Amino acid sequence: MPKRAFRYAVVDAFTDEPFRGNSAAVCLLDEDGTSDGAEPLDERWMQAVAAEFNTPITAFLVRSGSSGAGAAGGDAAVVTAQFRIRWFTPVRESELCGHGTLAAAHYLIASGLVECDAIEFVAKSGRLTAKKVTGSKYSSPSAQHTSSKFMIEMDFPVIPVVKCNSAETLPIPETLNGASVINELQAVSNFSDLIVEVSSCDEVDNVCPNIAELVQCPGRGVAVTGPAHEGSSYDFVTRFFSPKYGINEDPVCASVHCSLAPYWGKKLGKHNMTAFMASPRSGTLYLQWDEEAQRVRIQGEAVTVMVGSLLA
Repeated sequence: MPKRAFRYAVVDAFTDEPFRGNSAAVCLLDEDGTSDGAEPLDERWMQAVAAEFNTPITAFLVRSGSSGAGAAGGDAAVVTAQFRIRWFTPVRESELCGHGTLAAAHYLIASGLVECDAIEFVAKSGRLTAKKVTGSKYSSPSAQHTSSKFMIEMDFPVIPVVKCNSAETLPIPETLNGASVINELQAVSNFSDLIVEVSSCDEVDNVCPNIAELVQCPGRGVAVTGPAHEGSSYDFVTRFFSPKYGINEDPVCASVHCSLAPYWGKKLGKHNMTAFMASPRSGTLYLQWDEEAQRVRIQGEAVTVMVGSLLA
């Protein structure tokens, strides 16, 4: 029986340079996940493919159509492509992935597979929108963004945080091997990410967590965050550790910024911020915290580094 061939790309998200930012494989499946009457591609197959790619996330897309809506204040129609999306780490499915969504939108638009600038993704966790924008209107005044490439903007709901219940968490300073902890918070979501504020970005850079202990922490992972250096083009700096999902350190985690943007926005008195992920690959996110609507808009660049065919 002949094998089916599906398009795929590997995209580095939240960077304008190859082999930096966070890598994602993007696989474009048939309309119904099948081809020529073959059996549907189930999640076991998707998990096996994600393990084979061994990137932090593999996104699977199925086109579900397009829609048009009248643009506000005009007669033109805004056309939005629609895709179903699922995300898998090398070891398990993820309910939400920001960098995988950005990578998918970038690939679809940059390759010409969609002819519009807006995409709606339908996931198990809900609907996400991504659109092409030129330049960032959310960067801090001191940010030096000079690239002429387009960005992808994503729109997420705010994920609130609450103070950690110390009875339910490990002693974080010891788990982070002595970091100077200022605050410990937990995201109120299915992820229940732990957010640990430390005294400076140098503390963020130098933190060396006990990975075996982090696996015992509740939730998806632990974000260690601190203020950027005074005069920096960034507002705050973060690293994210998620060994439960097979990723000891996530190079760039966008979804945790649904909590970090309002947290730092309140502390800094800002709604537009530039965030830096201080992993070895690093990455930059341009954020807008819409306090009234309780939304976080995240912008970032991406680079396609590989394209090919996936045989199944």
